[in-house]
Amino acid sequence: QVQLVESGGGLVQAGGSLRLSCAASISILRIDVMAWYRQAPGKPRELVATITSGGSTNYADSVKGRFTVSRDNAENTANLQMNSLKPEDTAVYYCNAHILGGGRAEYDYWGQGTQVTVSS
Repeated sequence: QVQLVESGGGLVQAGGSLRLSCAASISILRIDVMAWYRQAPGKPRELVATITSGGSTNYADSVKGRFTVSRDNAENTANLQMNSLKPEDTAVYYCNAHILGGGRAEYDYWGQGTQVTVSS
């Protein structure tokens, strides 16, 4: 079992910045992919950014050039730096850990979510 705890959400004006962190209960080196998702009211959960154990990153088109995902292996954290925030970035942000097990086994773990609100 992997526990994930997000922090860093809050209220910010449009154009501002926030940094989200996700602390894992195990060595982050054991996690194949760390990801950030978000869910706005009345909308499905969407993928925001991913980072693999090798450091490869991927972003949703809506956040490219504004958000940066990183991982700190020493601190067992994954981080999401969000710049130039827009009101449409308002959502609950969730951290996800994806682990490839033996054979075809795959495991997903989720944090409790952290609210990000961007005012216009």
